[in-house]
Amino acid sequence: MRVLAIGAHPDDIEIACSGTLAKCVKRGDTVIVCHVSTGNLGHVIIPPDELKVIRANEAKKAGALAGIEVICAGFNDLDIFSDNKEARDKFEDIIKYANPDFIITHNPDDYMPDHTAVAKLVFDASFAATLPNYVSEQKEPAKLVPIYYMDTLAGVNFVPTEFVDISDEIDLKLKMLECHESQIVWMRDHDGIDFPDMVRTCSRYRGYQCGADYAEGFRQCQVYLKGTTKRLLP
Repeated sequence: MRVLAIGAHPDDIEIACSGTLAKCVKRGDTVIVCHVSTGNLGHVIIPPDELKVIRANEAKKAGALAGIEVICAGFNDLDIFSDNKEARDKFEDIIKYANPDFIITHNPDDYMPDHTAVAKLVFDASFAATLPNYVSEQKEPAKLVPIYYMDTLAGVNFVPTEFVDISDEIDLKLKMLECHESQIVWMRDHDGIDFPDMVRTCSRYRGYQCGADYAEGFRQCQVYLKGTTKRLLP
């Protein structure tokens, strides 16, 4: 299978679903991760132009640990808007390029505008990408496929309907997260937040909910034509 995960910023995917994606790679799937923004505003000291290069390299390094292709849509932080046709067309081309069998993205109800905008754009573009006569850079239409919403930060206001056991992938998940050093070190030193510890704790909590040591939770987008009788998550 082919899997596309779309997150707003570098490290969003590592936080919420990298264990699942690593498990997809292990079963033979082709996995593509798209960071919509460069993450250029994710620091107080490092200037945006310098930071976006750092974060791009961190994202590539994290993806390489699990055999995942990493691409970036090139938006700046807080420049992602769901009612923007240019943004929707960019998402459409990303989906056509990946030609996935299912998509993972942010929950539509999340804590910051880039996340909620990405969720809406993925939903809109995933339909537009299936239309042969909707002109874009990528010519071949994509399939109409299920969308899975990944967990929110710290699991706030999110009740999973599906779980993936990542007990064998938890160490890799945390190694991938640690690749995002510009964020991890900053939050430890200046905000007093041990982000890897939080992510491990949340994964442990989801594991308790489904009888695993560690797990990641998802909700499937329940709309016409996006349902399936198959188990697509690993």
